[in-house]
Amino acid sequence: MSSRQYTEKAFETAIEDYLLAHGYQKGDPETFDRSLALDPGEVIAFIKETQPKDWNYLESQLGTMAESRIIDDLSKALNSDYDGCLKVIRQGFKSYGRTFRIAYFAPASSLNPDTIRLYEANRLTITRQLHYSEKNENSLDVTILINGIPVITIELKNPMTGQSYADAIYQYQKDRDPKELIFQFKKRTFVHFAADPEEVWMTTRLDGPHTRFIPFNKGNNGGKGNPPNGTNYKTAYLWEEILARDSLLDILARFIHLQKEEKTREGRKYVTERIIFPRYHQLQAVRNIISDARERGPGQNYLIQHSAGSGKSNTIGWLAHRLVSLHNDEDIKVFDSVVVVTDRVVLDRQLQDTIYQFEHKTGVVQKIDKDSTQLASALEKGTPIIITTLQKFPVVTQKIGDLPKRTYAVIIDEAHSSQSGESAIELKGVLAKPYVREKALQYMEEHNVPDSEDLIIAALERGYQPNISFFAFTATPKYKTLCAFGRTGPDGKPEPFHLYSMRQAIEEQFILDVLAHYTTYKTYYKLVKSIEEDPEVDRKKAAKALARFMALHPVNISQKTEVMVEHYQRHVMHKIGGRAKAMVVADSRLAAVRYKQAFDHYIAEHQYPIKTLVAFSGEVTDKDLPEVSYTEVQMNGGIREKEVPERFASDEYHILIVAEKYQTGFDQPLLHTMYLDKRVAGVQAVQTLSRLNRVATGKEDTFVLDFINTSDEIKEAFQPFYEVTMIQDKADEGQLNDLRSRLLDYQIFYLQEIEEYSRIFFKNTQKQSSSDHAILNSMISQGKARYDERPENEREEFKKILGSYLRLYSFMSQVLPYPDLDLEKIYAFGRAFANAIRSKTPGEKYRFDDDVALKYYRLQKLHENFQIELDKSGGGAVKGPTDVGTGVKKGDRSPLSKIIEILNERFGTEFTEADQLFFDSIQKDAASNEKLKQAAQANDKSKFGFALRDELKRIISGRMESNEKIVNKFFESEEFKEQVTKYMIDKVYEEIIGG
Repeated sequence: MSSRQYTEKAFETAIEDYLLAHGYQKGDPETFDRSLALDPGEVIAFIKETQPKDWNYLESQLGTMAESRIIDDLSKALNSDYDGCLKVIRQGFKSYGRTFRIAYFAPASSLNPDTIRLYEANRLTITRQLHYSEKNENSLDVTILINGIPVITIELKNPMTGQSYADAIYQYQKDRDPKELIFQFKKRTFVHFAADPEEVWMTTRLDGPHTRFIPFNKGNNGGKGNPPNGTNYKTAYLWEEILARDSLLDILARFIHLQKEEKTREGRKYVTERIIFPRYHQLQAVRNIISDARERGPGQNYLIQHSAGSGKSNTIGWLAHRLVSLHNDEDIKVFDSVVVVTDRVVLDRQLQDTIYQFEHKTGVVQKIDKDSTQLASALEKGTPIIITTLQKFPVVTQKIGDLPKRTYAVIIDEAHSSQSGESAIELKGVLAKPYVREKALQYMEEHNVPDSEDLIIAALERGYQPNISFFAFTATPKYKTLCAFGRTGPDGKPEPFHLYSMRQAIEEQFILDVLAHYTTYKTYYKLVKSIEEDPEVDRKKAAKALARFMALHPVNISQKTEVMVEHYQRHVMHKIGGRAKAMVVADSRLAAVRYKQAFDHYIAEHQYPIKTLVAFSGEVTDKDLPEVSYTEVQMNGGIREKEVPERFASDEYHILIVAEKYQTGFDQPLLHTMYLDKRVAGVQAVQTLSRLNRVATGKEDTFVLDFINTSDEIKEAFQPFYEVTMIQDKADEGQLNDLRSRLLDYQIFYLQEIEEYSRIFFKNTQKQSSSDHAILNSMISQGKARYDERPENEREEFKKILGSYLRLYSFMSQVLPYPDLDLEKIYAFGRAFANAIRSKTPGEKYRFDDDVALKYYRLQKLHENFQIELDKSGGGAVKGPTDVGTGVKKGDRSPLSKIIEILNERFGTEFTEADQLFFDSIQKDAASNEKLKQAAQANDKSKFGFALRDELKRIISGRMESNEKIVNKFFESEEFKEQVTKYMIDKVYEEIIGG
């Protein structure tokens, strides 16, 4: 016997010995029927034991033919395109007018002893070296069967003999014919594992050499692979956790499902199907959450930090189904309803399809897609699973009475800071109303504060609610999200309940690394003041205005358009089998409009086979054409906004230009390249660039061309979310009291005004009189009058402190263990006051179209196709509202000329006055050339360019002595030569024609 056979046999034996000691039976490969791809003896034995009445009936009708009849009917159901193995295992099959079950699963509660007995009767077998084919003697190392039906196969390898899981994958791809009945999609086995002592990989569908295996590993120190496991195999979790009797039956009952997805290709719709088997981190997350929720009950928070590409939709679906049927150890239902909060349209359909396969009944899931009345009705009826948006809760309070005391599991899809804002408070107020009212009455009695019920309720609604557990999913938890939903770690700071990191997802190839191929450009330009006056301007506002002037300048738009279109045409269009798409991220709606116009013009001029779409909200007007307005639908040729994602997915369109829209939550796997012309930071940077990270067949990489941000800025944005995300410093409630004191010290509003305002504001609306609104308005207007009398710098300081208080209280009030009525009163008054002092008319705005001119412009590639490498440090920290201050500088005004000088220094122009004079002299010489004059007058600009190109070389070569640096660069750099030539074509042609 060879050492290879010996070591693999030992590996098999270790697995078999463990499973046989933990509820499995040893399977006999000789009793397996290759033609039927099942073990008939096991099937019959299970049915006789668990369904004796139905079996006796069948035997009384058919006699000795009963066994062959039931096996024949089972095989037909298993092989049916409509039924299939998963449906048969969950729902049974028909034979001679009776329904026979082929498996029994653990009930949600243990109240019925018969269901427990039937569950324990399941016969799980492990069969080694199973010969499955009628055509050859190929055998499978390990096959797992349930009641005679094969459900899992495993090929094992041992690196000690020079082989690994990769060789097992190759064996499945090359030596396992997917047409064999045991491997046929939906008809028998659900998952195939390729394993060695180090790693496990899996697939749910064999497809010859095209079979795609994915990792089924635990992860190691934030990355791929598996951690050390003492003296045991690193992959022992496969048989000790996953294939354990109760675990496997649970997976068959509540995890595996058939996912159907409608797609469009070349205008035709089609449906794809695939079996979903949970990945390790999904299974672990759901099971850990359920175990904790069963033990601790409602009133807990769970933050699940799962990277993009983690299969979050399926994880949410599995979790929702488990939560709605969860019972504690006393067989009491833990949650009456599950509320899924999401903005994703696709999630509701996926949830309904998934849960229907588990429950096989309708009405379990209801999507709230109409209005808040629909939400109110679903809550009142106690619908098991409700899918809605957060924005519907503030309205539903007026449409719903007091709900009975119920417990809720609230699953938040893509949790971010808005979930800790006012809409989240309304959600708590609706679902916890009877509990909050009861607690408010108790508080009034204990603190002797009668007639304060509504104030106390408002404060109590913000904090912990004993009947609601939150399950918040996000790949990029902000500071507020961590504090609101995280669990306290050993260092006293909040941390995620479960983590599947961006690093692990990238290393396991579930998503692509969007920082692997990054190119940055820098724009060099010089502005000059074109007016004699030098007005005093606000430095910050003027700088923004000048930056906006530059961003929208035709030269800037046209130069970047050329770079992007040419890059797409030459380097991107052929990717992903010729289907690669690109996104342009503009920094304003007007910029998106101008890019759309510039792209379409340039593409038409060069006759490229490229089509663009644009996405922005509302209506845009251009100051250069005030009588014209633009909408997304009009610029896209009548395509409705909802149709844009589907149309962009078709082969007809290639580039999508966006402003704000589609930077988050947009899932288009064919998106390969992003052209970023907008400053992004923090979570926004990660979410924007992550639009590229989805995998697709033939998609090997991604590309980012960034005109604005530096590589260091992008690294700083991504680093906190690469592994586990932590917070830097905890916010201290003492800061709220400090801010409160600082606000009152200004003597812009007074405590008695706040008290009077709160007396009215927190009064039940039914008890308010007609004069109450006037009193509210009076309390605000008195303070506003004092505010208006203060100097500008003092007003700005006050406004900043007020804003800091409102933001910090909105956040802190949800994590404080007690209500503070004084802080709640200032918060209510402060929100109204902030609205009153907010400028109702546009402030000092600057437009420098006639005051400033662009003198020099150069777009230079700084770094090309390099990788931004993130540190493998174990985690990164996010900052929160722990420091508050004004940051206001008094008298921060400068002459316009000084602002321009500062901007020029910042953008680092390398042109000198001598360089500018050199280009001016070249332009003058060319414009006075008789040959070029005739060419310009007889041709359009594009044809004139052919004449200028040759003449320009002669003119510049004759200027070597006057500027050797530029002449050498012109003849040595094709990119520089092309930029100068295009610049000269425009300038010389305009001068000749205009002159």
